[in-house]
Amino acid sequence: MIASVWAPDAGAVACRLGAAPGSPEVAMTRGDDGWWAGPELADGTDYAFVVDGAGPFPDPRGARLPDGVHGPSRVFDIATHAWTDGEWRGVDALGAVTYELHVGTFTRAGTLDSAAAALPRLASVGIQMVELMPLAPMPGERGWGYDGVSVYAVHEPYGGPAALQRFVDAAHRLGLGVTLDVVYNHLGPDGNYLGPFGPYFTDAYETPWGWAVNLDHDGSVEVRRYLIDNALRWFRDFHVDALRLDAVHELHDHSDRHFLAQLSDETAALAADLGRVLSLVAESDLNDATMIAPTADGGRGMTAQWDDDVHHALHAYLTGERHGYYSDFGSVEALDKAYRKVFVHDGEYSTFRGKNWGAPVPPGVDRRRFVVCAANHDQVGNRALGDRPSASLSPGAQAASLAFVLLSPFTPMLFMGEEYGETRPFQFFTDHAPTLGADVTAGRLDEFGGHGWEDLYGGPIEVPDPQDRATFLRSVIDTAEASQGVHARLAQWVAELMGARPSTLVPGAWDRHPVGVSEDAPRVVTLTGPVTVRANLSNTPVRFEARDVGATFGLVTTGDGVVTVGPDSVALIINEPRGDA
Repeated sequence: MIASVWAPDAGAVACRLGAAPGSPEVAMTRGDDGWWAGPELADGTDYAFVVDGAGPFPDPRGARLPDGVHGPSRVFDIATHAWTDGEWRGVDALGAVTYELHVGTFTRAGTLDSAAAALPRLASVGIQMVELMPLAPMPGERGWGYDGVSVYAVHEPYGGPAALQRFVDAAHRLGLGVTLDVVYNHLGPDGNYLGPFGPYFTDAYETPWGWAVNLDHDGSVEVRRYLIDNALRWFRDFHVDALRLDAVHELHDHSDRHFLAQLSDETAALAADLGRVLSLVAESDLNDATMIAPTADGGRGMTAQWDDDVHHALHAYLTGERHGYYSDFGSVEALDKAYRKVFVHDGEYSTFRGKNWGAPVPPGVDRRRFVVCAANHDQVGNRALGDRPSASLSPGAQAASLAFVLLSPFTPMLFMGEEYGETRPFQFFTDHAPTLGADVTAGRLDEFGGHGWEDLYGGPIEVPDPQDRATFLRSVIDTAEASQGVHARLAQWVAELMGARPSTLVPGAWDRHPVGVSEDAPRVVTLTGPVTVRANLSNTPVRFEARDVGATFGLVTTGDGVVTVGPDSVALIINEPRGDA
């Protein structure tokens, strides 16, 4: 490849060849567009850039950082992988049962290759799309990935870019799509060397992580190109099927054409060229369907968006928690509204935010455009102890939770291990250098020193130290649980729910059997739809009339058209023949 880099304000740029101090440097030539061109680099060459005498800095578009975020880049020949998915036409994110996983904690080895070896289990469960938490290089060996840098590279401890190609290829051989979680709203504080090259950031807006990415000020044309080229590269060169865009509400852009709309249109054009489905899924807390409206209608054009309100309504109802952002949730009325209207806060007052929030979802919007879950990395990992719902919910409540997600009109997502009731926590962990690491530890302890966590957990708690490797090790899932006791029963229940899902996918099924949530008695909750879910979370049996009973969990008996659902038990009633889903 020819060494090149955008550095519009630099007076001189050189390319350093090699990783050792004193390696030779080759002066680069400036073009009229602020791009500098240098020597031709062979595959496997280590290189970095010196900008006006400062550096050397890794290539902003470099594909590998073999020595970590502070080392040089290494040339990676993207064409060396022999793909086996030539007939692959993609998996549409809409309606696909998605499985979010963190590569480092999904297996004991914590690599993309070991994760690929575990994919047959997910395919056998009925998963259709695997969503990888961010893979960008991060400081040290471990982390969640949301403080990554060098967004064109893949974290080396995971196996680097070649391992990602192997993972995607393996997934496609099993019929699984792959979603990659990307972070375009900020870079981490350690190893972020974009500043010396150009105006990648602006102080015109503030984000929770500092300055915003420059999407609408001087130099933003190239910054937007930097991000969009990155997105298209994952689709084109790594055969990824979808991108999950982190916290898009922090992508501040007041230009005539929003960054997300531009990304959407260019993704659609690439999908047409490649002849396969490509999807964009946005994480947004704006509660506004403009995110998924077509760009031709002034929308952002996203395929789908995460819907936290469904999570909050379901979690608060099942657990009884009312702290923080759960303060407006927990009632069956809130749960019903979330399922019928998508957003609980759809222009109404949010106690947590102290103001009106959101907007109604227009009639006729496909509910599959909203991704829902009962657990994900944020909702679990951002708890003081990183405890999963399965650590406190009864088996029947877990079964109800799984049914309410998998048999909903939305696009369902499971968090790794949820399919068998994993009880190990998913905690916040980092591997920063000592000084920054100490600040992260202190900040975490301070953040969770109050907020009613002791009341929630029933006594004093010890917040895990993110820098302690033991925190990371506690978060590695144990799939051996899946064959033991109640975990085996939950795993079987998920298989039965997957078997019932086709009834929810029959065209027109949700028109014939509208969604709704109700309580027949305290803690006896029913989700209506093409498949009705009746969950008895009370202490006494309940009876109702029904003939076409499907799968059951717990103590459920039938006879003479009467179904008896015992305490902590769930029954499915099939209202819609499976037909041709």
